[in-house]
Formats: sequence, C-alpha cells, structure tokens
Amino acid sequence: MEDEMNFILDAAKESMEQAVSHLEKEMLNIRAGKANPIMLSTVKVEYYGTPTPLSQVANINTPDARTLTVQPWEKNLLADIEKAILIANLGFNPMNNGESVIINIPPLTEERRRDLAKLAKAESENAKIVIRAARKDANDEIKKSEASEDVQKNYEIDIQTLTDEFIKKVDEIFSLKEKEILTV
Repeated sequence: MEDEMNFILDAAKESMEQAVSHLEKEMLNIRAGKANPIMLSTVKVEYYGTPTPLSQVANINTPDARTLTVQPWEKNLLADIEKAILIANLGFNPMNNGESVIINIPPLTEERRRDLAKLAKAESENAKIVIRAARKDANDEIKKSEASEDVQKNYEIDIQTLTDEFIKKVDEIFSLKEKEILTV
C-alpha cells in the first residue's frame, strides 16, 4: 500500500520536475538583449546535403554582450552559414568577414522587452498548469487507492507541499528572467 502511494508521489514529482526543466529551456530561448550562443540553436546549415545544427559545424562565441561570432570548421561553409542564419528568421543581419560570420545583436526596444516579459510569463503559466495537472492526477490516483482515509489525506498533503515547492520554483525562474529582460 505504502509502495503504491510512494510511486504516485514519485510520478507526480517527476512530472513537475519535467515541467520546470522545460520552462528553463524555454526561458533560454527568450533573448534578453544579450548575445548568447543559444540564440542560434535553431539554425540548421546544409552540410553535405544534410541539414545540420550550426553548433556541429562551427564554434559560436560571444566576444561581448552585443556580438556573436560564428567560426566554421571549414571555410567553405561561411556563405551557407550566413544564408542559414537569414533563413532562420531570427531578426539578425549576419556579416561575413572572410574568416567568420559576425552578428551584432540589436538592443531591444521598450515595447519588445514588454512583449518578451509577457512571453516569459506565459511560459511560466504553462509550467504551472502542467504542475497542477500532475497534482490532480496524483490526487485522483490516491483517491482510487484502497488506503485508509487518513493515509489518503496525508498523501494529498504531501502532494500539495510538492506542488507548492514547484510553483515557487517557477515563480523564481520567471522573476529572474523578467528582471533580465527588463534591465536595460
């Protein structure tokens, strides 16, 4: 009986951890005006006829907060990398200097910052929805179990405590990202 309850608790915790992990990944994709190699994570370059992630054919560096440099491992890829960055429609204007591709990250407008903050808020709300759904599923499983009412209540309290912890984590992640986005 206790094994079944612990299994339900563990499954809920795992689901909540996945929601937070997904949120952290999504937050990395929301640019806050600072150059970050992750900004180019969606770029695919034609490499011998195969769409290949940019990070697998070049080094991506941030020499300063407003610049990304892409140093291909093979010089003949420069034009393809430049084209792939344009096709990815990230709002960047890559420049090829014959050695590497340089991307200047434009500063964010106030309006764009607010939009990004709203996007971050929406992502954190989605994570909370997943966490609450995990709580509901766990509580439903607990109610189906043949454990006594007292045991069920205790596990429901444990699930709520877990839910509160993960909601707090989501709020902390959002607060940090919002501050990062809105700081000029």
